[in-house]
Amino acid sequence: MHWATILIIAGLCGTSLGQYNEEEDLAWLQYYMRQSRMSSYNYMPYYEDENTPYVYSYLPAPDTEPEPGPEPQQAPSWQCPQECDCPPNFSSAMYCDTRNLRYLPFVPSRMKYVYFQNNRITAIQEGAFDNATELEWLALHNNQISSEKMGKKVFAKLKRLERLYMNNNNLTKVPSPLPRTLRELHLSYNQISKVPSNALEGLENLTALYLSHNFIFEMGASLKGLKSLILADLSYNHLRKVPDGLPMALEQLYLEYNYINTIPDNYFKVSPKLLYVRMSHNSLTNQGLSTNTFNSSSILELDLSYNRLQKIPRVSTNLENLYLQGNQINEFSISSFCSVVDVMNYSRLQVLRLDGNEIKRNAVPPDAPLCLRRATIIEI
Repeated sequence: MHWATILIIAGLCGTSLGQYNEEEDLAWLQYYMRQSRMSSYNYMPYYEDENTPYVYSYLPAPDTEPEPGPEPQQAPSWQCPQECDCPPNFSSAMYCDTRNLRYLPFVPSRMKYVYFQNNRITAIQEGAFDNATELEWLALHNNQISSEKMGKKVFAKLKRLERLYMNNNNLTKVPSPLPRTLRELHLSYNQISKVPSNALEGLENLTALYLSHNFIFEMGASLKGLKSLILADLSYNHLRKVPDGLPMALEQLYLEYNYINTIPDNYFKVSPKLLYVRMSHNSLTNQGLSTNTFNSSSILELDLSYNRLQKIPRVSTNLENLYLQGNQINEFSISSFCSVVDVMNYSRLQVLRLDGNEIKRNAVPPDAPLCLRRATIIEI
């Protein structure tokens, strides 16, 4: 059995791309990607030693601040606001990004994809999108929008909206109500402190929720009714307990950099499709976990690094990557991986990190090679 000691840190990365069935939709996307001001949308969670995935093309504002623009005048639906760019060959897209705007221009009714990111917009007036009921993508990230300066029903008439980008603003609460058609909601890097249980009510089509880098201390049962949710990123917040109830469809859960110290029994088993769980940099102890908290057969990657664990928690034999570095673990318990050790029973674990604990190298039990026969990396 070959035991490698090379440290490999496995990370997830992904890109959220929509599916386009119409030639027009593909055309505007190709056009936009060719522009020098294109923003890179890569919202997958990351580890502390990686660069932030929130990368935007940002042109610095000139030294002299322009005077606030006039209230936008409604124009015929075929026209384009003078502040923006509406390519004639891709008539359903409007680009108003990185133009030092302080207000929202009028949005013609034909628009499906509108980009207002990287501006200085502070408010969204009531009725701002009432004319643009065909909108599917709305990018408002990297502005200065505050919850107090948003109309109460600014998104109410957007019955086809699928993606809403409002990360990197000054929001103190989740916008509500939101269209039921929404599939992705990006609210990271705001000032949200609480998500009431009804804040996401009715969003049964939502597949991805990004709420990282806020000040959230309470989630309640806000995730429970999200029947289609696949990815929930709640990292870098102030949570002291896990959200009440997880959706059945959930596959990726990111809770790193919070203050969570306990997890209810069978918490993860309500999500039979759950693959990736990251809970590094919390306050987890063995006393706050039940025996089989993480013994879920669906989980493939589990990150519990930089907590306060003293023992290796019991995990499923299907687990492939386990990160436990930076804890207080003082023993190598083979029963955490294999309840029975023989030729037919073994763990599928490939990567095990135990560095930065109190385990000594000679503490590895003799039957470890038999139980962990698939492991290529064990770092102690």
